[in-house]
Amino acid sequence: MSEEHIEDLNEVMKARRAKLAKLQEMGVNPFTYSFDRSASALTILEQFESFENKTVTIAGRIMSLRRMGKASFAHIMDVSGRIQIYVRLDRVGEKSFAVFGLLDIGDIIGVKGTVFKTHAGEITVLADEVELLSKNLHPLPIVKERVEDGRKITYDAFADTELRYRQRYIDLLVNSQVKEIFITRSRIISAMRRYLDERGYLEVETPVLQPLYGGAAARPFTTHHNTLDMTLYLRIADELYLKRLIVGGYEGVYEISKDFRNEGIDRTHNPEFTMMELYVAYKDYHFMMDLVEEMVNFICQEVLGTTSVTYQGQEIDFKAPWPRLPMFEAIRQYTGLDLYAKSRDELRRAAKTLQVEIESFWDGGKILDEIVKNKVEPNLVQPTFLCDYPVELSPLAKRHRNDDRLVERFESFVAGREISNAFSELNDPIDQRQRFEQQMTLKEAGDEEAQMLDEDFIHALEIGMPPTAGLGMGIDRLVMFLTDAASIRDVIFFPTMRPEK
Repeated sequence: MSEEHIEDLNEVMKARRAKLAKLQEMGVNPFTYSFDRSASALTILEQFESFENKTVTIAGRIMSLRRMGKASFAHIMDVSGRIQIYVRLDRVGEKSFAVFGLLDIGDIIGVKGTVFKTHAGEITVLADEVELLSKNLHPLPIVKERVEDGRKITYDAFADTELRYRQRYIDLLVNSQVKEIFITRSRIISAMRRYLDERGYLEVETPVLQPLYGGAAARPFTTHHNTLDMTLYLRIADELYLKRLIVGGYEGVYEISKDFRNEGIDRTHNPEFTMMELYVAYKDYHFMMDLVEEMVNFICQEVLGTTSVTYQGQEIDFKAPWPRLPMFEAIRQYTGLDLYAKSRDELRRAAKTLQVEIESFWDGGKILDEIVKNKVEPNLVQPTFLCDYPVELSPLAKRHRNDDRLVERFESFVAGREISNAFSELNDPIDQRQRFEQQMTLKEAGDEEAQMLDEDFIHALEIGMPPTAGLGMGIDRLVMFLTDAASIRDVIFFPTMRPEK
């Protein structure tokens, strides 16, 4: 380490480096290679009768430390929880006790010792051997807790929201509830995968780097491949590739993947997010509504043991069936206006009346979408399917069998936020080409989210795609609702952040 860097350190960090040097002088390796454990903290605590007076080896990070002359108490934390250790000079010997005297909160240690219960009733490991596994050089925030009326009260918490997102590794160490959120996230994804696998759907992988982006209305991230000298895009959706697989003869495929959209960041949007997309041959959007209800109910029961949750103070019940509300009926219900089959100019006037801001180049479908976002979606608190969208909003969806102005599409909403989007998929290549051409017209007029014309995808449809139902579900948002997380950043380990100054 350079002398200039040492000068920049605060006194506590300088003291830790001094201890590091002292340990090295004593012949102690402060960053060892491995350590064999026989038990976790939680296992010992839950099965004390089996472990009492038995020798165990445990490892973890020192989270509290109390020195008392020739003896010390500490709590160490592993992934399962915390357990107390008791270190005595007459038990571990002079050198080991001297090494322990140079340890700090945040150090990672291994301990071999005997399990017993203190006079105060706390399950503890009486150390025979203590080994330093990794020296902490940057002190952890000190999070304090006390118990009042049987409730755990946390104070002096590591609570700076932006710092928690930037330094998630510290957030996970000192805020135990954060770790639980991400464990629940993993269980949700596992339950979703299990539900789909048990029904015979094949998990697949499709390209992240694509020569054309498509499958959603969004701006892409652009990159360049040097060897091929070509522009590539990070995918905004998996849809067009997954439907190619349906053309190729698979009858049910899904992908759980990272998608990327070059858009704003807010409580429900992150430029990099996780999506599950599913395509099933010979089915339509009615089938997919049933599947979404059933799958979410399955996940809730598997992970939470109930379909009822509290989200930001609101009681939400995911139990099927969910209401199925046509879009234009919803507009009438929440605005008092009948906007079905209205011209672009009439929709512009309606937006003005409703005080909904729109762009000058938007077509009627886009204006309707903005009205729905502002005046309908905030009212959809309980799980609800909003269905039967105008054709202009859905270039990849099949026209409604009873109304050519609409498509067979639904979005599901919870607490005013979309969690899934699904179609009876458009499999008419002539209609698809016309829809793509309309999108290109919008792009030329200034709509950066309009979709690209994909000739190879049209070629695939010309080969023939069976009737197909497709679904995209936002995993991050589903996790938000099932963990009562206020922001999408609370359920993504490392959310996108503006660079620090």
